[in-house]
Amino acid sequence: MERLTGELKILSDEEKDGLDTPRITEDEEGQGKRKLYIESYGCQMNFSDSEIVASILRKEGFVTTSKQEEAELILLNTCSIRDNAEQKVRNRLSTLNASKRNKPELKIGVLGCMAERLKKKLLEEEKIVDMVVGPDAYRDLPKLIGEVDEGHKAVNVFLSREETYADITPVRLGTNGVTAFISIMRGCDNMCSFCVVPYTRGRERSRDPHTIVQEAKDLFDKGYREVTLLGQNVDSYKWQNENGETETNFAQLLAKVGDVNPDLRVRFSTSHPKDITDDVLYTMKKYENVCNYIHLPAQSGSSRVLDLMNRTYDREWYLNKIDRIRTILGEECGISHDMIAGFCTETEEDHQDTLSLMDYVQFDYGYMFYYSERPGTPAAKKYADDIDLETKKRRLSEIIEKQRNHSLLRNEKAIGQVQKVLVEGFSKRSEDFLQGRNDQNKVVIFPKEQYQKGEYVLVRIEECTAATLKGKAVSMELV
Repeated sequence: MERLTGELKILSDEEKDGLDTPRITEDEEGQGKRKLYIESYGCQMNFSDSEIVASILRKEGFVTTSKQEEAELILLNTCSIRDNAEQKVRNRLSTLNASKRNKPELKIGVLGCMAERLKKKLLEEEKIVDMVVGPDAYRDLPKLIGEVDEGHKAVNVFLSREETYADITPVRLGTNGVTAFISIMRGCDNMCSFCVVPYTRGRERSRDPHTIVQEAKDLFDKGYREVTLLGQNVDSYKWQNENGETETNFAQLLAKVGDVNPDLRVRFSTSHPKDITDDVLYTMKKYENVCNYIHLPAQSGSSRVLDLMNRTYDREWYLNKIDRIRTILGEECGISHDMIAGFCTETEEDHQDTLSLMDYVQFDYGYMFYYSERPGTPAAKKYADDIDLETKKRRLSEIIEKQRNHSLLRNEKAIGQVQKVLVEGFSKRSEDFLQGRNDQNKVVIFPKEQYQKGEYVLVRIEECTAATLKGKAVSMELV
């Protein structure tokens, strides 16, 4: 999934302003006596969860604000995927607690993965928050806030095997009104040795497909034209009946959402290489509105390192999956990756395997970072973090440079093509230009002319950078 903290991606000019900054939400419609300020750190799932939290608290009389100084309750929805992600939240909490000295009625809570992992430390040892709430306990927020209002500390980090929040309609906050997330499942069963997610978000459970399709229909009726189906591993989505028989798998769900309306674009994230099937690929091929783009984390190009990571596939398996994608969906299918530099015991030969895998695939873009040991994970328990920081950074820079070259090569292939772009709003550089994304999830910039947000526009690509495509709108007659 897309990360906002601690990782590097080949970014467009439009995206650079948002790197490493929390997403702050504001609700213009809500009416209430108390003001809530939410910051969301990390992946798309956290931002989606914040919309669920806002929905739950709206019914309790809260209205969200983007002005921290107005808030009576501040919630930080946190990420634990890397150490620097946690340090950013700790620094933020220190700043907020300084503000609290002048506003004693202010209450501060930590939500999400960091809350789950550091509950006791945050509440009892450091005493920097009033409330700690795990990802499966958001329904309990009204009661927990009541406890805090009475002067007590409050905590609920219980992990559920059933909770999906399927019956809660998210309050769409901080949105462009064109694109939205739909959470289709929660948790993860993939126990990768470097990852904290199974411990902070619990086991996999899937949402009723009928509620997912209905949410997509409601969004389309409200003017949204793109949805992204979210899960830690969407390809393992399965809805089972009361007899434990699978009634809907991910390929079938993708088709159901694709059938909502041909003008509703459908994306999904994230795919695990071991689970993405030909059925999913053929569904993508069948539906023009299911975007021709797959985020397929590799993490390493070395079979030896992949085994230590417990990724359950090797280099050959991954490359065979790439070949299937290219065979079924064509060379133009956009593919992005996650890559970790400097995992435990990684040798120069292992690192070269990663670079050669990148040469084979030529990814469109990627999220790249060096290994950060997370306490409590199998890797932290079993392996020494034995690659020095200088080597990690050097290997990471080589991966980034490789990706920059590949991104430019892939983008250059688009020059001269006419691409369908969904307009998301003004370019951040100038309101004389609009920006949107093409089928392959790449940012496209073009002159505004008469076009509006939420429209599909045909754009002839004329130039590019490693991160951005630029062109001019053309009429259908000129295609």
